Amino acid sequence: MSKSIKFITLLGFVVTVAACGGGQPAQEEYVVIEPEPISVEPVYTGKYK
Repeated sequence: MSKSIKFITLLGFVVTVAACGGGQPAQEEYVVIEPEPISVEPVYTGKYK
């Protein structure tokens, strides 16, 4: 085979390996769900006490 065909084949192989995750593994994503704050019942100290 000629050098250009070998080079194109090698380049395609390198691009395929890089695209398929040849680098770092994917990081896991997580969601933190915070509880709702506890509300205090209103204290009626007005006109109709």
